[in-house]
Amino acid sequence: MKVLAQILLLVLVWWLVSSLSSILPQLPPTVLGIALLLALLGLRVLPTDWLAAGAGFLLREMLLFFIPVVVAVVQYLDLLRSNLPAVLTVILLSTLCVMLVTAWVVDFTWKLEARWRRDEEC
Repeated sequence: MKVLAQILLLVLVWWLVSSLSSILPQLPPTVLGIALLLALLGLRVLPTDWLAAGAGFLLREMLLFFIPVVVAVVQYLDLLRSNLPAVLTVILLSTLCVMLVTAWVVDFTWKLEARWRRDEEC
Protein backbone atom coordinates (compact mmCIF):
# COMPACT_ATOMS: atom_id res chain seq x y z
CA MET A 1 0.00 0.00 0.00
CA LYS A 2 2.89 2.34 0.83
CA VAL A 3 4.52 1.71 -2.56
CA LEU A 4 1.25 2.41 -4.36
CA ALA A 5 0.79 5.69 -2.47
CA GLN A 6 4.33 6.75 -3.35
CA ILE A 7 3.80 5.88 -7.02
CA LEU A 8 0.59 7.92 -6.97
CA LEU A 9 2.55 10.84 -5.48
CA LEU A 10 5.06 10.56 -8.33
CA VAL A 11 2.19 10.43 -10.83
CA LEU A 12 0.73 13.54 -9.23
CA VAL A 13 4.06 15.35 -9.67
CA TRP A 14 4.16 14.13 -13.30
CA TRP A 15 0.64 15.44 -13.90
CA LEU A 16 1.52 18.78 -12.31
CA VAL A 17 4.65 19.31 -14.41
CA SER A 18 2.82 18.19 -17.55
CA SER A 19 0.29 20.93 -16.89
CA LEU A 20 3.07 23.43 -16.16
CA SER A 21 4.86 22.55 -19.39
CA SER A 22 1.86 23.75 -21.38
CA ILE A 23 2.35 27.15 -19.72
CA LEU A 24 6.14 27.03 -20.11
CA PRO A 25 6.50 25.36 -23.52
CA GLN A 26 10.26 25.86 -23.77
CA LEU A 27 10.85 23.46 -20.85
CA PRO A 28 10.04 19.75 -21.24
CA PRO A 29 8.02 18.10 -18.45
CA THR A 30 10.92 15.79 -17.55
CA VAL A 31 13.20 18.73 -16.76
CA LEU A 32 10.46 20.49 -14.81
CA GLY A 33 9.69 17.29 -12.89
CA ILE A 34 13.30 16.70 -11.93
CA ALA A 35 13.69 20.34 -10.90
CA LEU A 36 10.47 20.28 -8.86
CA LEU A 37 11.35 17.03 -7.07
CA LEU A 38 14.90 18.22 -6.46
CA ALA A 39 13.62 21.48 -4.99
CA LEU A 40 11.04 19.72 -2.80
CA LEU A 41 13.59 17.20 -1.57
CA GLY A 42 16.35 19.80 -1.13
CA LEU A 43 14.12 22.14 0.86
CA ARG A 44 12.91 19.15 2.90
CA VAL A 45 9.30 19.92 1.99
CA LEU A 46 9.08 16.34 0.77
CA PRO A 47 10.98 13.77 2.86
CA THR A 48 12.92 11.17 0.87
CA ASP A 49 11.18 8.27 2.63
CA TRP A 50 7.89 9.46 1.07
CA LEU A 51 9.23 8.49 -2.36
CA ALA A 52 11.98 5.91 -1.82
CA ALA A 53 9.95 2.69 -2.02
CA GLY A 54 7.79 3.82 -4.95
CA ALA A 55 10.77 5.10 -6.94
CA GLY A 56 12.68 1.90 -6.16
CA PHE A 57 9.78 -0.20 -7.42
CA LEU A 58 9.56 1.79 -10.65
CA LEU A 59 13.30 1.48 -11.22
CA ARG A 60 13.22 -2.28 -10.62
CA GLU A 61 10.36 -2.70 -13.10
CA MET A 62 11.81 -0.29 -15.67
CA LEU A 63 12.30 -3.07 -18.21
CA LEU A 64 8.52 -3.24 -18.67
CA PHE A 65 8.58 0.33 -19.96
CA PHE A 66 10.97 -0.69 -22.77
CA ILE A 67 8.96 -3.61 -24.19
CA PRO A 68 7.41 -1.45 -26.97
CA VAL A 69 10.91 -0.37 -28.01
CA VAL A 70 12.07 -3.99 -28.27
CA VAL A 71 9.01 -4.86 -30.39
CA ALA A 72 9.81 -1.94 -32.72
CA VAL A 73 13.42 -3.08 -33.09
CA VAL A 74 12.29 -6.59 -34.00
CA GLN A 75 9.85 -5.20 -36.59
CA TYR A 76 12.49 -3.07 -38.30
CA LEU A 77 15.47 -5.39 -37.96
CA ASP A 78 16.46 -5.10 -41.65
CA LEU A 79 16.48 -1.32 -41.47
CA LEU A 80 18.54 -1.47 -38.29
CA ARG A 81 21.07 -3.83 -39.89
CA SER A 82 21.55 -1.55 -42.89
CA ASN A 83 22.22 1.46 -40.63
CA LEU A 84 24.01 -0.34 -37.80
CA PRO A 85 27.29 1.66 -37.83
CA ALA A 86 25.46 5.00 -37.69
CA VAL A 87 23.07 3.77 -35.00
CA LEU A 88 25.90 2.39 -32.86
CA THR A 89 27.87 5.63 -33.25
CA VAL A 90 24.88 7.67 -32.09
CA ILE A 91 24.25 5.32 -29.17
CA LEU A 92 27.87 5.37 -28.03
CA LEU A 93 28.31 9.14 -28.37
CA SER A 94 25.01 9.94 -26.67
CA THR A 95 25.81 7.52 -23.84
CA LEU A 96 29.20 9.15 -23.41
CA CYS A 97 27.60 12.62 -23.34
CA VAL A 98 25.03 11.54 -20.76
CA MET A 99 27.71 9.96 -18.57
CA LEU A 100 29.94 13.05 -18.75
CA VAL A 101 27.11 15.46 -17.96
CA THR A 102 25.89 13.21 -15.14
CA ALA A 103 29.39 13.06 -13.66
CA TRP A 104 29.70 16.84 -13.87
CA VAL A 105 26.29 17.39 -12.22
CA VAL A 106 27.06 14.91 -9.43
CA ASP A 107 30.46 16.53 -8.81
CA PHE A 108 28.93 20.02 -8.82
CA THR A 109 26.11 18.95 -6.49
CA TRP A 110 28.56 17.21 -4.15
CA LYS A 111 30.69 20.35 -3.88
CA LEU A 112 27.61 22.54 -3.41
CA GLU A 113 26.31 20.31 -0.63
CA ALA A 114 29.72 20.29 1.05
CA ARG A 115 29.76 24.11 0.93
CA TRP A 116 26.25 24.23 2.45
CA ARG A 117 27.31 21.89 5.25
CA ARG A 118 30.39 24.04 5.96
CA ASP A 119 28.25 27.16 6.06
CA GLU A 120 25.81 25.51 8.50
CA GLU A 121 28.66 24.58 10.83
CA CYS A 122 29.95 28.15 11.02
